[in-house]
Formats: sequence, structure tokens, C-alpha cells
Amino acid sequence: MPLALLALAIGAFGIGTTEFVIMGLLPQVAGDYGVSIPTAGYLVTGYALGVMFGAPLMTVLGTKVSRKRMLMALMGLFIVGNLLSALAPAFAVMLTGRIVASLAHGAFFGIGSVVAAELVAPDKKAGAISMMFTGLTVANVVGVPLGTLVGQSVGWRVTFAIVAALGVIGLAGIARLVPDMPKPEGVRLRHELAAFKNVQVLLAMAMTVLGFGGVFAAITYIAPMMTHVTGFADGSVTWLLVLFGLGMVGGNLIGGKFADRALMPMLYVSLGALAVVLALFTLTAHDKLLSAVTIALIGALGFATVPPLQKRVLDQAHGAPTLASAVNIGAFNLGNALSAWLGGLVIAAGFGYTAPNWVGAALAAGALLLAFLSAALERRAGVPSTVVTGAASAEQRTAVHH
Repeated sequence: MPLALLALAIGAFGIGTTEFVIMGLLPQVAGDYGVSIPTAGYLVTGYALGVMFGAPLMTVLGTKVSRKRMLMALMGLFIVGNLLSALAPAFAVMLTGRIVASLAHGAFFGIGSVVAAELVAPDKKAGAISMMFTGLTVANVVGVPLGTLVGQSVGWRVTFAIVAALGVIGLAGIARLVPDMPKPEGVRLRHELAAFKNVQVLLAMAMTVLGFGGVFAAITYIAPMMTHVTGFADGSVTWLLVLFGLGMVGGNLIGGKFADRALMPMLYVSLGALAVVLALFTLTAHDKLLSAVTIALIGALGFATVPPLQKRVLDQAHGAPTLASAVNIGAFNLGNALSAWLGGLVIAAGFGYTAPNWVGAALAAGALLLAFLSAALERRAGVPSTVVTGAASAEQRTAVHH
């Protein structure tokens, strides 16, 4: 794999750390600013909304420059946002810094996916995408726990300053290692928007929303589930989340490897197994060992869908994939927000802390049904090869598009 992927992975590591580390630092941030925990929670919500809206906005703004320069500009924006958070004198400024940083998130992963795929041979594209996303998954194993520890020990502002420094390293790596890859000639914004007329692109994004939403339906409420139902101590939740992160790392690498060989079968297996494991979590949550194993499996199966879904969007939006790729990153965050809301509804309705697992299982099952529908439509259009290998020719994809 090219060294350029390492630079992209470092940027992804920083972005993943800043996205999730705030969850472990909310009490400290709330205390310093004198706001309630629910109010401090806007730092999470604001970031997610910034990713959703920033992904298409920043990608559109970047259509006039090369992808390398846009990646560098996005890392610059990420650095500014985290420095603003680290130095914020008031909560409103802190929230502004979070939103500024979030604007870089979706477009970085969207454009980065395109760049990663172009750096390697056609039969290694999903693997290259998974290498970039490895930075995001490793952030959940290393960056988030260490960032939380630093924030709790010497202050949360130090955590965000360190994350900004990671952004500087990522920026330098992109400038030095990523080749200058100009935007393809003849591709305009209207071509990027035209990709959304392709039903296969929309189906892939819907699978992203439901599939990854299934993961976060359970993980969002993992702390009360593990402490109130399973009987873990509060301090054990951090290590359970590390297990989840380790599962994400393994699932991401496996998903990237097998998506290059058999993309749709990889989605069938991972989404189907995810739905089953989430349903079983309502039972295994009552046992400490089984719940720990289940959490790791949810991370593995959930992230095993990421490289194939991202590559699916790139394949189906062939010729003008950048905007669609970025919007698909926003779809992950939409799934997170939707599933967290639905999970909260069933808990509030009195069904207990394990009820979100059923919500997650239903969402993952819905994504599996969409995968079968997508393959059926493709076969009817006369493009069966993507079902087996995930590597339809440009002519076949054009036929599907039209």
C-alpha cells in the first residue's frame, strides 16, 4: 500500500479522536463552563449535524481545486476548529470550534476515499479505503481512551490541543506523501449531482444509514445497559468501549479485504450476522463475559460494512464519485442520530435498557433487505458481476446509470 495512505490514516485518526473523545469529557467541560450535562451534549449533536451538512457543502466548494489541495484545506479547517475548542473562553465559542472541526469530517473521508481508491490497482480499492478508515477505528482503541485520560488528568483543553497537533502531522503528511491528483477533466458539479439520480447510489446510502444505525442503536446506550443490566462498574465501560474499538479495527480490515473479492456477498454476511448478534444482545447483556464478546462482535460486524458500502458508492457514481462519497459519510452520521433517537424512544417507553438492541437488529435487517433489492435490480439490468465480485466495468455501470 502507498505511504500516502498512511497520511490519510493519520488525518482519519485525528478526526476520529475529536469526534468521540468529547463523550468522555462532557462532565469536565460542563463543569468548567457552568452548564448542565444535557447542554454540554450539544457539543456532540452540533458535531454530528456539522458532519451531515458539511460533507456536501465542503465537497461542492472543493470542486474547483485538486483533491490533494482540498484535503490539505480540510485538515487546516480541522486544526483551526480544535484550537478554537482548546482555547474557547465561553461555551458558545467551544460549540463553534466543534462545528468548525466537523465541517472537515465528511468531506475528508469522502474525498479521501476517492484518493485512496485511485492510488491502487482496481482490485485493491476497497482495501485501500479500509486502510484510511483504519485511522478512524484505531482512534476508538487508542486516541479516545488516551484523550479521555489526559483530559481527566491535566484538563480537557490539553486533549484538544493534542488533537490539533495530530491535524498538523496529518496536514504535513498529505502535503509530502499524497501525489497531486487533479480533478478529472470534464467533471462539473452537475455531473456530481447526477450521481444521485442513480437508484443504486441511493440504495447504498440507505444501507449505510440503516446498517451503521443498527450499531449505534446499541452502542449509544452501552453505559446504562452495562451498569444497570449486566452489573459492570462504571469504570469498566471504558474498557468495554476499547473492545468495541478493537472489533471495529478487525472488521474494517476484513471488510476491505473481502469487499475487493466479493462485495455484495460481504454485505449479505456482515449485515445478516449483525442483525442476529444485535438481537441476541438482549440476552447476552445479562452476562458479563457474553456481553463483552457481543460488544466486540458488534464493532467488527458493523465496521465490516464500511469499506464495501463506501466502495459501492464509488462504483455506482463512476466518473463523478466525490460528492456521493462525501454524502455517504454524512449518511453514517445520519444513521447514528436516527438510531440514538429511536433507542431513546423505546427506553422512555419503558421497555428497558436492552430494548435499543431490538431497534438495532431491525435497522440492520432493513439494510440487508435493501442489499438484496439492490442486487436484484442490478441482475434485472443485466449487471450480475457486481453481486459476485463488486467490480462491474465502466460500460456496465453506465448502463445501470441510464
